[in-house]
Amino acid sequence: MQVLNALPHPVFVVDADGGFVFANSDAEQFFSSSQASLKKRRLQDFVPGDSPLFALIDQVRGQDGRISEYRVDISSPRLGGERMVDLYVSNLGDRPGCVVVMVQLRTIAEKMDRQLTHRSAARTVTGLAAMLAHEIRNPLSGIKGAAQLLEMQASDEDRTLTRLIQEESDRIVKLVDRMEVFSDQRPIERSAVNIHSVLEHVKTLARSGFARGVSICELYDPSLPPVFANRDQLVQVFLNLVKNAAEAVGEREGGEIKLTTAYKPGVRLSVPGTRARVTLPLEFTVEDNGAGVPDDIREHIFDPFVTTKPSGSGLGLALVAKIVGDHGGVIECESSPGHTVFRVLMPAWTEAQEGEEMLRARRV
Repeated sequence: MQVLNALPHPVFVVDADGGFVFANSDAEQFFSSSQASLKKRRLQDFVPGDSPLFALIDQVRGQDGRISEYRVDISSPRLGGERMVDLYVSNLGDRPGCVVVMVQLRTIAEKMDRQLTHRSAARTVTGLAAMLAHEIRNPLSGIKGAAQLLEMQASDEDRTLTRLIQEESDRIVKLVDRMEVFSDQRPIERSAVNIHSVLEHVKTLARSGFARGVSICELYDPSLPPVFANRDQLVQVFLNLVKNAAEAVGEREGGEIKLTTAYKPGVRLSVPGTRARVTLPLEFTVEDNGAGVPDDIREHIFDPFVTTKPSGSGLGLALVAKIVGDHGGVIECESSPGHTVFRVLMPAWTEAQEGEEMLRARRV
């Protein structure tokens, strides 16, 4: 059993009735229950009865062999929402009726794929923003000026139209201004930032404005080290995420937003094109119990111009993804009706990073 506990994947054994016989340490974390607690429960208590996992277990028992299945959805509220995994199921030879299951989480590999997609989308908007700023501002200025001149001699009925032209011109300029943020390629000034100070600031702003009346609770790890980031940009990231959560919750009874921080040692991602590996041990989440993200846009939620809001520009989450990516972090969204989680993984601050930042500042 020590060998199974050393594996970096959840491994558990269930008997013929689906009762837990064994669970390694990663399986305890996966089910958020101790082995002693799991042995009093059945697999059906955590995974829906119509899950493909049970069909695989029955198939293995029937043919006395082993099966591997990739990209299996075992999502369940008891498991914390969306769970797409690879499964390895085998009979346990010396225990008739018992089956051993190894779960390989797909999230880490897919985090890098999605993050690269987000960065590519941000680069597309960068070029578009530069073009729009140059090609649109001047004509719009002329259009607004002409409307102002016409307004001086227009009738009351026509004046309504000239004002409409001016208002729409101003709205387009504001949109261009928001997109121009994407073309800012200057190095980020980073330092040791207390994430709890950032989240408390965001919570204060939210409660005094767009989230007035919405319940906001916290689950913080007080021992968390500082994050290596730009404080103002972190405020912008979490202000956007909390605002989206508040809009998703709306005025429904029982609506709630939860802010959490945690330390996740061992989360290391390879940097494409190099041998470097980035450690992202700090996890920050913004959860809400709103309607959730529609299935048809969930995979593209961080792409520019993707939005479910009638008057939204679809740039808020694209900007969030750009800022997190510029910090070397990763952002993920998991959503189902009644439960949506935006998860941000970021690097922790170290003295070595501070030294590199000071050296870079001197060069600039």
